[in-house]
Amino acid sequence: MLAASAHGSAILLIGRTLTKFYQHVLSLTFAVKEINGDVNILPNITLGFNIYDNYNDAQLTYRTTMNLLFKSQRLVPNYECETQGKLTAVIGALASKASFRMAQILSLYKIPQLTYGSVPLIKNEVKQLPFFYRMVPSEDHQNVGIVNLLKHFGWTWVGLFVTDDDNGEHFLQALELRLSRHGICSEFTERIPPQEYLHTLNEMELKLKKFIKFFNHMTSNIFVCYGNTFSLMFLWYFAGEMPRDMKMTFPGKVWVITAQADFIIASISRHRDLQMFQGAIAFRIHSNEPPGFQEYLRTIKPDWAEGDNFLKEFWVEAFGCSLPDPRLPYVITGSCTRNDRLENLAAPLFQMQMTGPSYSVYNAVYVLAYAIQAMHSFRPTGREILYEQKEKNKDFQPWKLHRFLQEISFNNSAGDRVSFNDEREVRGGFDITNLVTFPNRSFHNVKIGWVNPEAPEDQLFVLHGDMITWHRDFNQALPLSVCSDSCHRGYQKKKKEGDKFCCYDCDLCPEGKISNKSDTDDCLQCPEDQYPNRDRDQCIPKVIKFLSYEEPLGKALAGVALSFSLVTVLVLGSFIKHRDTPIVKANNRELTYTLLVSLLLCFLSTFLFLGKPGKLTCLLQQPVFGMVFSVAVSCVLAKTITVVLAFLATKPGSHLRKWVGKRVATSVVLSSSLIQAGICVIWVGTFPPFPDLDLHSVTEVIIMQCNAGSVLMFYLVLAYMALLSIISFTVAFLARKLPDTFNEAKFITFSMLIFCSVWVSFVPTYLSTKGTYMVAVEIFSILASTGGVFCCIFLPKCYMMVFKPELNSREQLLRRKY
Repeated sequence: MLAASAHGSAILLIGRTLTKFYQHVLSLTFAVKEINGDVNILPNITLGFNIYDNYNDAQLTYRTTMNLLFKSQRLVPNYECETQGKLTAVIGALASKASFRMAQILSLYKIPQLTYGSVPLIKNEVKQLPFFYRMVPSEDHQNVGIVNLLKHFGWTWVGLFVTDDDNGEHFLQALELRLSRHGICSEFTERIPPQEYLHTLNEMELKLKKFIKFFNHMTSNIFVCYGNTFSLMFLWYFAGEMPRDMKMTFPGKVWVITAQADFIIASISRHRDLQMFQGAIAFRIHSNEPPGFQEYLRTIKPDWAEGDNFLKEFWVEAFGCSLPDPRLPYVITGSCTRNDRLENLAAPLFQMQMTGPSYSVYNAVYVLAYAIQAMHSFRPTGREILYEQKEKNKDFQPWKLHRFLQEISFNNSAGDRVSFNDEREVRGGFDITNLVTFPNRSFHNVKIGWVNPEAPEDQLFVLHGDMITWHRDFNQALPLSVCSDSCHRGYQKKKKEGDKFCCYDCDLCPEGKISNKSDTDDCLQCPEDQYPNRDRDQCIPKVIKFLSYEEPLGKALAGVALSFSLVTVLVLGSFIKHRDTPIVKANNRELTYTLLVSLLLCFLSTFLFLGKPGKLTCLLQQPVFGMVFSVAVSCVLAKTITVVLAFLATKPGSHLRKWVGKRVATSVVLSSSLIQAGICVIWVGTFPPFPDLDLHSVTEVIIMQCNAGSVLMFYLVLAYMALLSIISFTVAFLARKLPDTFNEAKFITFSMLIFCSVWVSFVPTYLSTKGTYMVAVEIFSILASTGGVFCCIFLPKCYMMVFKPELNSREQLLRRKY
């Protein structure tokens, strides 16, 4: 007979029985009974089992493991005596430490071990235990579920309670890494004392007082609790020993409890008040209900099995009754009656529905049965035939199951698929339940979701939040747990110095940036063609703008330029009409015409700056402006030089008579203008101006303008104009008092003073303005400087020609001179 042995985990705790754990035993017996009664599974083999309890003690764990291997009155290692069947495999234990202690011995004999408790293993440990299988999913899936749960409700500020052991450290390292990746941080990490504290009441009392004081300063509303069955008893002692007045004022919290801690939650409510844990969200090993399991539980009675040493202790503890002396023939007497049934027990004492650990034990038995069946059905080939013939006469070796356990895959009676991954962990996930407590210290677990890594991505984490019953202090409103209030749209987080990254202030997004969602770490830069709105939570497309004729400013400038142009044309016409009069003939008539034409072109050049910039207008804009202004200033300079030469030539014996005439004036105008022309040709030939979009000068608009191409050439043109105007101003100022009836030096001095003043103020004004106002400033400077020259030089002459024509004669001028 083959024996499949199960290794139980501490049915007794601190002098009393944890009645919930007895279901683990019953799930094993139920599975064995099903398999032995099924003709399709192991038809010629009967499974047997032995069950041992290690009482969560290291020495007893080693002892009971040795008993499984070498059972006798006296333990003799490596000798098998009085066996009732060949040991095939071991199922157990619930606690991870006990599982590892068993594995240290079982691995020496290559006996497969299937643990049904949640065991955090590192990959290196997996390699060192090749015959170690886990009937529960990896803790990594649970950690993923915890993070998804916190993200689902927006909880970013949590407290962590973990056992002060290696498993707790392993859990912290794995979870905190995931938390930080998803913007969640822990307010505190409190380590729960190990089991030894439960046996030293003085130390425990001191720890409880410190713990209560610490508990009052928590600001987070979410506590994640991880620990094994026994060390977590401390939290429940804390709940039970908490002063009554503190229980009434203690604020409600949401406890997120891992599967390891859930084992004990289901077992202590009879002796402890669980109201503090109302609304807790627990991760539980996935379970399902095999057909017939509850009917099987209803058949359980105290006299059900003669070899079950746990049943009587369970019955006394669960029903609170007494049984007769075990030395007498077993008959139910005392307070225990034959009407006592498991289904009559309250859920805190015993559940009729199969729990997660029991479901793992049930599946473990079937895994072994199918592996044994596969081994017996195996047909060797090639060299395997020779090897099997050599091994044929030898006893069965448990290590042979290893090959078939790795490949096991079947659907159990509950409809779930059972198989192992590469790390020898059963595939599957965790159920998520909500703990609903009642005043009579009973409770009910409501399934509200699950974590299933084998499901499609959108079904990996499922949670029905509307099914949750929260702690009464929250009044059924969604609990909040954040270190800092959420930063609204238009703001970004600013870390508080010295605090964790979940604690921050909210700062308005800087200029040009937005945040279109809450709790943004960094604001987003708007595209160049967009700008932030007033609230800085969205980008608005910029409007393309240029100085157009439709704008009031454009209309005004165009009107002024047109008016000056018309006046200039009228003056030119008047001068042509009166070309033979002394006032026109004085100071070189052709030079006067040239000056008027250049001033007219200066006025008209402003229209190149108005309207939508194009390739041609941008190419002509600055060079034309520079050329016509240079010609105009050159003409003014030539007029001034003509006045000086005319005065000097009248002196007796002067050699300057030959320079008086048109040649000097023409030479001055041509030479001065050609230098500017050369500068403009170099400018256009190397870095020609072009249409451009200015995206940054003005926040809300895109300025369409002409790019100078070369700023250096632009200011070189202005500098040359400034040089000509300064020379003209200087010469005119020195000649302003020359005794000549036709002396224009005074008017030229005023005109150049206005001209220089306008362009000196132009540079700082131009550099300090943005957008279309830059173009407006340049147009205004052109109109002001040109208008100043025009008015100072020509208005006095026009006044004489129009309003005082009688004075415009040679006789009158000579008389005035006399």
